[in-house]
Amino acid sequence: MIFSFFKKKKGKNIFTIGFYNLENLFDTNDDPNTLDDDFTPTGFKKWSMKRYKRKLYKLAKTISEIGDTSTKNPPVLLGIAEVENEKVIEDLIGAEPLRDIDYGYVHYDSPDERGIDTALIYQKSNFEVLYSEPITLMIFEKDGRRDTTRDILYVKGKLNKEEVHIFVNHWPSRRDGQDETSSKRVKAAETIKEYMAKIEAKVESPNYIVMGDFNDGPDSESIQSLMECDHLYNPMEKLLSPERGSANYKQTWMLFDQIMVSHNLLNYEKGTHSFAHANIFDEAFLTEFKGKFKGTPYRTYAGRKYIGGYSDHFPVYIQLKYNG
Repeated sequence: MIFSFFKKKKGKNIFTIGFYNLENLFDTNDDPNTLDDDFTPTGFKKWSMKRYKRKLYKLAKTISEIGDTSTKNPPVLLGIAEVENEKVIEDLIGAEPLRDIDYGYVHYDSPDERGIDTALIYQKSNFEVLYSEPITLMIFEKDGRRDTTRDILYVKGKLNKEEVHIFVNHWPSRRDGQDETSSKRVKAAETIKEYMAKIEAKVESPNYIVMGDFNDGPDSESIQSLMECDHLYNPMEKLLSPERGSANYKQTWMLFDQIMVSHNLLNYEKGTHSFAHANIFDEAFLTEFKGKFKGTPYRTYAGRKYIGGYSDHFPVYIQLKYNG
């Protein structure tokens, strides 16, 4: 089901904005400063150049098709998570399905111990970067040690000449338990709200796009805390169902991957963008095609076993209509 305010229409005035967790997009080199040993040729997962290039092609093909039922253009903006460094981003946008698209990117190395970061890919013809910075997420364990997790990427730019403020997120995981780690994700929500307050001290009615793998669903405490600022609308919450989500864990669908927009993007005004619809890009080629996991994301690894898929997450996307 597609949640929509406007009838879908192919045309140049429809623009796709997506988010995709790329599931461990590592190169094959060992970085001595991070815990990336598993993703090396001699590591636990026997990560080879052949497997790396195969994953790059599959991810690039997926990205090129996100939202193409409404427009012939690939995403003008795409937030990505779990990328190791600038090299893998350059290799991704240089892969055959994307190499003819004039993509640029914004990326900063984060303090994450595994060395995985977030980034923003953008079409240079439609988006101009005005400013960017990593927003440090200061969270701590119960014993006082800092949890060095991913930064929040902030990018200010002009989408078709309209100023937008973008936050790309990959919030702390639930690895140590949902309840035990919930406060870390609440802290991430508070960090974004604090940054928004600084923006609003200078800008009247800013246009926000907040995207990411939040490791929490729309009804969670952290996402609800973020929505309390009253600036945001979350079109993704209506997409989650027992039969559908962006990731699947123990036969349960979750919608950790979400894109939220500010309320002013719901209004029609000439020379601005307005929200059209939201969806999960869960086409059949991205799913397991047989067995007990049939229909779930076709991932690269299942434990140590290489199965050669795409990612353990489906991409999500929204589309904006430009009211030119």
